[in-house]
Amino acid sequence: MEIRSVGVVGLGTMGAGIAQVCAEAGFATVGREVSMELAEHARGRIEHFLTRKVEKGRLEQADRDAAMARLSLTTDLADLARCDLVIEAVVEELAVKSAVFAELDAVLAADAIVATNTSALSVTELAAASGRPARVVGMHFFNPAPLMPLVEVVRTEVAADDAYETAYAFAERLGKTPIRCHDTPGFVVNRVLIPLMNDCVRVLDEARITAEDLDTGLKHGAGWPMGPCELLDLIGIDIHVHASEALYDALREPRMAPPARLVRMAQAGLLGRKTGRGFFAYG
Repeated sequence: MEIRSVGVVGLGTMGAGIAQVCAEAGFATVGREVSMELAEHARGRIEHFLTRKVEKGRLEQADRDAAMARLSLTTDLADLARCDLVIEAVVEELAVKSAVFAELDAVLAADAIVATNTSALSVTELAAASGRPARVVGMHFFNPAPLMPLVEVVRTEVAADDAYETAYAFAERLGKTPIRCHDTPGFVVNRVLIPLMNDCVRVLDEARITAEDLDTGLKHGAGWPMGPCELLDLIGIDIHVHASEALYDALREPRMAPPARLVRMAQAGLLGRKTGRGFFAYG
């Protein structure tokens, strides 16, 4: 199956980034949001990032304009009817995502593929909410999607071979580095990274160390390109806590549960870069 047109449902940080990547790679891309105000806000972010690439000499102006021309916006899921692949990137709540999958059944062609960008929820459960479970896969992009090369392509027990392999090949056509995995809580990277990051935060209190020194220790002692506190600020404290809670609910392993320190930070709105303050302050 050849993918020619792509739909992206949900144009928040991840969805907008995925839509940008698809449009840049030459695909007709339809972005759907619940309001045109939110959709236009996402278009503005995409325009900004592409313009910055032009200014830095990493993209030609003509290519920037062509990418933007390939992006269309809508509030109606019916406008995704001709899409060969739809990537769902709405809020990380099973009920919300399941409702989107059920609605897509009514408008998409029988052989269209539906992919979820979930980072922590069960792709199998989402496939069960669809009338086309064999055409459902996971495509977990990493934040920020235009910059991070990895895509975890997640297979359920009932996924059709052609749907799964088409999704994998599509990730390659985006210029990404995909890896294959089966549906399991946290998939690959988060299954390893989330408990590790939680351990790092617990060390802050147990070793009575500063966030600066912890980051310095991991960068210069373990070769990390970015310290754990800086990385959590980039991801978003709330995002990490939500994913950590989902993993703990699925596995009941103590290391998966978010440390109390992170929970308090999320409750206080100290979410990292996006709020201007997390472990560090951002001007």
